[in-house]
Formats: sequence, structure tokens, C-alpha cells
Amino acid sequence: MRLLVVSDPHWAGPAEQARRGYESRAIRNPLQRALAAAWRRGFWLADPLAHNDKLDRILALNPDPDLVVANGDYSVDSAFVGLSDDACCDSAERCLRTLRAAYGDRLLAVAGDHELGKHSLFGGVGGPRFESWQRLGSRLSIPAWWQRDLGRHRLIGIPSTLVALPAFEKELLPAETPLWESERRRVLAEIAAAVDSVGPDQRILLFCHDPTALPFLAALPEVRRRLPQWEATLIGHLHSPAIAGLARALAGMPEIRGLGSTLRRYSSALHRARAWEDFRVRLCPSPTGAQALKDGGWLTADWDPERAEPIPWRHHRLPW
Repeated sequence: MRLLVVSDPHWAGPAEQARRGYESRAIRNPLQRALAAAWRRGFWLADPLAHNDKLDRILALNPDPDLVVANGDYSVDSAFVGLSDDACCDSAERCLRTLRAAYGDRLLAVAGDHELGKHSLFGGVGGPRFESWQRLGSRLSIPAWWQRDLGRHRLIGIPSTLVALPAFEKELLPAETPLWESERRRVLAEIAAAVDSVGPDQRILLFCHDPTALPFLAALPEVRRRLPQWEATLIGHLHSPAIAGLARALAGMPEIRGLGSTLRRYSSALHRARAWEDFRVRLCPSPTGAQALKDGGWLTADWDPERAEPIPWRHHRLPW
């Protein structure tokens, strides 16, 4: 069978398209605003609202896979509060409508961090909103988590932000923190039971948008017991293989405090990133990748799920 994985399409619907300059307006400090602009223009992505066509091109190049996993981040999240923002929700709905029109019930969708919200990189505004978590199911029809058995493999998709909730603690609204914590306990217990029930001859293939979640997942004894059966973990979030390589190089770095919640969250994730090796992490890049490198694309695997051999992943670059 052929498995297709796409991640981080960051589709921008009309309401988000109307918000040009949204990132700079969220940054009060002029120096930070200039640094953000230089980062975007010089390396990352000069215009995050201008790339809807990339997903359309990927779908056209992959007309008939047997199974498709979309690994999160369907909107631009230009208000930084996820699906609780109507414009973000509309973008995500349009993106998923496109994917479902192409693949129907062959599509499995995972929640990304931008579905739930998070602090902006330089401005420190926004954050996860519990209404975004509720809209994940009611508006996008994405389950909290899912599993599917294929031959000798069990595929599991998890909500990375919820699993890694302690890393987002300072970004939560205080009144919503008990709701988030209750949901996290429930979902973690269900994921632990799913992992624990894997048969001795099965392999685990995990889909987890943000690798920040993996050290928290490793804290579950049910997961630690099954790590020898881990086939791979497909992540998104980092967009570019170059960024993924840098993250591996910085694994174990000290956590940086006192310079804002975003830098603290990123450095905390990198401090724990040595746990990624146990999960056999593989990046599915965004369609664009980093603008300076044009290293984005998608993943496929032509694979027999009845066999125990390693899955032969292929990274396809998308020129632009």
C-alpha cells in the first residue's frame, strides 16, 4: 500500500488573508519587530498567507494513495488563539474540506499546535484556548486521538499540545487550566491503554505534530515498555529538515528562563529532545519548508503493513 503524509499546510482563508501584517502588529517592541521581519524575509517565510497553492500541488501529484495522514497545522492562526478565532477556524475547515474532497475516508487528521493556539514567536500574545479544543471535534471532525491497526502495525495519532500541556502552562488562561488538565488526564490514560494493548508482534507508528510532546509521552510506563516496538514517529511543526537537524544538534541544551514564554518553551523542548531518539523521529516538512532553502514537500511510503521490515520513507521536495 502507499501511505501519504502531509503536514503544516497553513492554509489561509479569506478572513485570514485580510490580516496582512498580523505578526508585526502583535509585536510592541520595535527591535523585536525588526528581528521578526528579518527572520521571515531572510530565512523562514516572507509571506505566510501566500502558499495555499502548495497543498493543491501535492494533492495533484498524489491522486490515489491508500491512506493519508495530515499531521496538523491547517490554518495560519493569525490571531494566535487557534480555532477559537473564527477566521482561523474557517481556514482550517477549508483546508480539511480540500483534503477530504480528495481522499474521503482514506484521510486521518491529527491536531497541530496552531489548531489550539500558542504565544506568537516574538509578541508573546495569544495562547491555547479551551474553545479551540472543543471546536477540534465539533467544527473540524478531528478526534482527540485515534488508532488504526494495519497488518502488523498500529498507527496512533495524538494531540501534541495536550500531551505537552505542562510546557504551555504559562500560556493558558488561569480559569481554563483545570479544564485542560482534566482533558489531558483522560486522553493520556486512553493513549496509554492503546499503547499497552499492542500485540507482541506489532510495530507502533506514531503521528505527533510537535515533538515537544515526546518526553511527556515517554513518562508513561506503558509507552516505555513498548519503545522496542516503535517503528517511527512522524512529526511536523519544524517545517524544514534544516531546522530538524539543528534541533537534534541542540538536544540537551539548558532551558532558558526570563526571556519570554516562547523562548522558554522552545529551549525546554530542546533540553528534553534526546528522548526523540527512542521514538525514531522522522520529519514531514511543510509544503514550503524554509523559504531560503525551498526544502519543503511531503512523505510517502510504499509498504506492506503485514511485514516487519522498516518502512521505506521517501521525502519528495516541492519546488517553488
